Amino acid sequence: MLAFYNEHHAQHRGKHEMFRGALVAAFEKPERADMVAAEFGRRGLGNIVTPHGVPLTSLEKIHTPRYLHFLRNAWSEWLALDPDNAARDAFPSVWPIRGLRVDVEPDNFAAKMGLYSMDSGTPLTAGTWIAAKTGADCAVNAAHALRLGERGTFALTRPPGHHAGADYFGGYCFLNNAALAAQHLLDDGADKVGILDIDYHHGNGTQSIFYQRSDVLFTSIHADPTCEYPFYLGHADETGDGAGLGYNMNLPLAAGSSSSTWFAALETACYKLAGFGADALVVSLGVDTFIGDPLSHFSLQSGDFLRVGERIAQLGPPTVFVMEGGYAVAEIGINVVNVLEGFETAA
Repeated sequence: MLAFYNEHHAQHRGKHEMFRGALVAAFEKPERADMVAAEFGRRGLGNIVTPHGVPLTSLEKIHTPRYLHFLRNAWSEWLALDPDNAARDAFPSVWPIRGLRVDVEPDNFAAKMGLYSMDSGTPLTAGTWIAAKTGADCAVNAAHALRLGERGTFALTRPPGHHAGADYFGGYCFLNNAALAAQHLLDDGADKVGILDIDYHHGNGTQSIFYQRSDVLFTSIHADPTCEYPFYLGHADETGDGAGLGYNMNLPLAAGSSSSTWFAALETACYKLAGFGADALVVSLGVDTFIGDPLSHFSLQSGDFLRVGERIAQLGPPTVFVMEGGYAVAEIGINVVNVLEGFETAA
């Protein structure tokens, strides 16, 4: 398997995040990708390469130019407010709730942060843009490699992406790597692309981006959003809108669900994807479904992730895996690479 590695990922290193009313050490940390890269290399699963840079026009097929402009310049604006901000991460403090205007971009930096964000747990740092942009490069390169004959590829990157919408960040995510990979596959000639999101948390950004489209089928297995982040999207009755009606499937599960319940949901998602007949598949590979994850409440063991990879391979299409969540750092390398090894063995 060909893995595209984000050599700049560690430039995004949040100091803190807001969690349950307190500032705590950031859960989304560089060691996550380091552990995966080390395990991938240890098993000799394939080559690890760096991506070619992709133009901003590729990102604009998923994200709005206004939002991209903000991300590229946010840190400079933060420093311009106060040079001492160099030692602080930037967080939003206000948001445009229902009924307030979002069409006019404020001049005030704090107001801009609120306009383009969905939570106070996603620190913006000096290296956020370069880390996120190189991660997007990884995802697009991994998608393009399928056209060149690869059966499966892996975007080994952080920060993750599936919570990022067309014009907002949150959930540790800034650019939606899975959506960018799917769009590139379509641009490369695929008629239909399937997305399977197996992160513990619903991929609200990915759903929103493709919700009115029929060329992408989004399927997601995740914790019930009435109790778990992102809270405001991910319910079973969200099935698409307009041309996209029927092309969105959410399979929310109660916190504490057993591995057998989770695998039954995987079968449902795979049945839907098989009927769609996608030319290619994108997997949002979150392993925070692991029983030892500090932010999640599912019950998968490390060995279960081999089965996950095997089942995905049985779907048939060439597949891009994009790294998402997983915060049990000591085990993340084993869990992610187990999925990839299961896929390679079955494929």
